[in-house]
Amino acid sequence: MSRRLSFYIHIPYCVKRCGYCDFNTYTPAELQGPDLATVSQNYINAAIREIELAYSTVGEAQVPSIFFGGGTPSLMPAGELARVIARIGERFEVLDDAEITLEVNPDSVTPEFLSTMRESGATRISMGMQSAVPHVLEALDRTHNPENVVSAVNAAVSAGFENISVDLIYGAPGESIADWKTSVSAAMELPINHISAYALIVERGTKLAAQIARGELTLPDDDETAEKYLIADDAFESAGLSWYELSNWSKPGGECRHNIAYWDGSHWWGVGPGAHSYVDKKRWWNVKHPSTYQQKIFKDEIPELSSEILTSENLADEFVMLQIRRRAGIQLSALTDLQIKKAEPFLGSGHLEEKSWSEKKLVLSKEGRLIADRIVRELVL
Repeated sequence: MSRRLSFYIHIPYCVKRCGYCDFNTYTPAELQGPDLATVSQNYINAAIREIELAYSTVGEAQVPSIFFGGGTPSLMPAGELARVIARIGERFEVLDDAEITLEVNPDSVTPEFLSTMRESGATRISMGMQSAVPHVLEALDRTHNPENVVSAVNAAVSAGFENISVDLIYGAPGESIADWKTSVSAAMELPINHISAYALIVERGTKLAAQIARGELTLPDDDETAEKYLIADDAFESAGLSWYELSNWSKPGGECRHNIAYWDGSHWWGVGPGAHSYVDKKRWWNVKHPSTYQQKIFKDEIPELSSEILTSENLADEFVMLQIRRRAGIQLSALTDLQIKKAEPFLGSGHLEEKSWSEKKLVLSKEGRLIADRIVRELVL
């Protein structure tokens, strides 16, 4: 039986860097180029070479999912991304029901791009909505017009995409409870079957972190951020989208299978600068800069920056850290006696579901989801 290997394809380009972003992405100006077409000219050729490297390393494999992330994949010509899908299909067995996701920006995606990608085999769209409130988008340094989200989602539907997700961010500076409710309501009016909602994390070195340090912007307190999570969960559940992971909700069958592959310990190959991979207990990550990455690739050098071999203890800890985030939870038989003993107080405090516990499973309650990181620390340290 052939092994399974998912692919993540990193597109490391953006027109503008958002203030909160610390992803491995670059603007044309940062790459000292006149425009995106110039700085990205040979990038897909390099990505295709890394797919060849994956084939020579792993051999035959079935591909259940491909995910184009970034950066902004929708800035690339659709024909170039289609070449990547085609090459993976030439070297590996892309399953008939494979999930092929494209992250898109509502300002840069076009009906023509969506139609071409659908014809090329893409099955799912993930759109960065973040908020429906202009001043919140401004605080996040996002450039898109909220109205463009509606037109972009409708264009995806018209192109034949049945699986469409939008991302929201809560806890931005200046975002009130009313603002968040506005964004949640706007998202629920869209023809989507999946939504992700993430609490804003202020990363060191970002423009947003500097603005907060200077006192120009102020974050909401933790209690308000927790309230926003509960507001979202209630609204999503009422609209028929159930939580299946702490930050993800979907209608039946709309779950992101690519992300589930990360969480359940499946193998994946990350193509591109800074991309991470995991195969046979080895995790590695590529050099971060696109120019360095392409130089190595075109010299037939492996673009790996560093790696680690996961021990049994590493794998056991990661199992708990990832599985506890999922609605499926963790079978108590997969935990040690000490971990079960450490979990019992959270059962008593209402942070774990009693019914699931009686069925020999550890599943977070709604309140437990708010302190998931604390529960994980108790179980793995």
